[in-house]
Amino acid sequence: MNWFGPRLLDDGVVFRIWAPDVTEVALVLADQDVRPMVPAAGGFFELSSPEARGGQRYRFRIGGEDVPDPASRQQDGDPGGWSVVRETLPPMRQRVPPCAWHDVVLVELHVGTASTSGDFNGLVEHLDHFRDAGFTAIQLMPVAEFPGRRSWGYDGVLPFAPDEAYGPPSALRRLVDAAHERGLGVMLDVVYNHFGPEGNSLSRYAKRFFTADHTTPWGDAIDLMQPQVRHFFIENALMWLTEYDLDGLRLDAVHAFAQPGGDLFLRELAQACRAAKPDAWLVLENDDNAARWLERDEAGRPRFFNAQWNDDAHHALHVTATGEAAGYYGDYAVDPPAAVQRAFAEGFVFQGDPSAHRDGARRGEASGHLPPTAFVNFAQNHDQIGNRARGDRLAGQVEPAKLALLRFMLLLGPAVPLFFQGEEAALDVPFPYFCDFAGALGEAVRQGRQREFSAFFDAAHSIPDPLDAATMASAVVPWDRVTPDATEPFRNLTAHRRRLVTPLLGTGYRGVETARSGAALAWRWRFDAGALNLLVNTDTVPADMTASPPRDAVSIGDVIFDGSAVRLGPWSGCAWTGAA
Repeated sequence: MNWFGPRLLDDGVVFRIWAPDVTEVALVLADQDVRPMVPAAGGFFELSSPEARGGQRYRFRIGGEDVPDPASRQQDGDPGGWSVVRETLPPMRQRVPPCAWHDVVLVELHVGTASTSGDFNGLVEHLDHFRDAGFTAIQLMPVAEFPGRRSWGYDGVLPFAPDEAYGPPSALRRLVDAAHERGLGVMLDVVYNHFGPEGNSLSRYAKRFFTADHTTPWGDAIDLMQPQVRHFFIENALMWLTEYDLDGLRLDAVHAFAQPGGDLFLRELAQACRAAKPDAWLVLENDDNAARWLERDEAGRPRFFNAQWNDDAHHALHVTATGEAAGYYGDYAVDPPAAVQRAFAEGFVFQGDPSAHRDGARRGEASGHLPPTAFVNFAQNHDQIGNRARGDRLAGQVEPAKLALLRFMLLLGPAVPLFFQGEEAALDVPFPYFCDFAGALGEAVRQGRQREFSAFFDAAHSIPDPLDAATMASAVVPWDRVTPDATEPFRNLTAHRRRLVTPLLGTGYRGVETARSGAALAWRWRFDAGALNLLVNTDTVPADMTASPPRDAVSIGDVIFDGSAVRLGPWSGCAWTGAA
């Protein structure tokens, strides 16, 4: 039985709320009387309403103030409006994703900007494009209810309710079904490390949801030592997987979890999700590089999580392509080819190594024994684009040859590749940070962005105003530029990946061998079904490598094969398969 949120039954609705810090809670039904709720075990209050049906609007009255259901499945009027009893969704149609994890090629999407209509229905119109480009799954940025009409999604305050700006819950379910009909999986980014700064009422009646013993960039940490708190988020994860039929979840910033509750929560969450949907794709963002969460069992199946977003690979690739060395990029600028070499061979660059950016503190755990599919590699994502002052993409920073080589490496390397919306067409459309806060909070966010980036610009007005609707509008994908000609290089590479790479990834992993000549790098990943070879030159001068690729090797840039040698021109590469 669910602990949180309303239960729609044949003979009415059962309402529940966890409010351990108060003695009285009342249910407020729209256009009906206020009714006192009954205390239940564990700090809960509940009440059955025989006349309530799907679509019923309701709130809870606590201390004379009306608050939304923190587990509301649908909202009418933002977090401060009415909670709504969601109509029953169709039963789950599949327990197995459309493809195996090792076959996944991901595209990350922001619902509000990835389609011209800015909603779930609008995304359906573009699913054929994503399938035809060679993607096998889409990953949605967070969709949980947030204040206002514009958000990246990481300011959500009601995690069970899809934001009404994107459409009703039924529209999200239709999007998932439409993707499945095209053979596309669907992942969702979920935020369990904090709530947004506006619209969260939990501290008024459930103070133990948070702990002042640990602080985060968003305030007091969520107290995951509380079993009810862990259950709240586990129920949320199970809702997405079973009621919306999603194929996987990406957990945002789990390094921000207060310990030891965070580790306990991750273990319980993984176990619950695997029990409900054994083949679900579970992915972490974890700045701690904790390889223990990515371990495999004797059969090669994930013990806990399938993979982690590999920021190390991104940082190494970004420094290689741009030469930037400020902030955390400095850790990868000492020897960029070595960082790229290790990231592609072993996953993490930092595996217990000291980080200069962290004042010499050691970061990470050994990861070289893990299969490449334990990592999601990318050259761009919402964070790495949007956290720049103007939200500028690599297509506006580096020459096309560099961009093409990064794409080549991601698609013909064995890690799971991820691309940000429009990257398949090499779009230079920005993705700046935007939000829709009001009053003092909105002004604080605006001024904070100005201060954060003032050192990079002479005039503060050159930084996009996050509160201006035009800032979000500037990020909308111009679909008239996503043409077959623009996406042809990407489609060709995804076809080569299906032919060369994915047949190997579903077999046992035996390890990797690497070689280096200056800025030229070579990898040979061995699997039970064969070996995958990748050679690249990340420099402006030609380089020679010892290798004997077959005649059907895939290449990019100026590559010359001569017996047992390969001459790689500037920003070029080649890949081929062979015997293990």
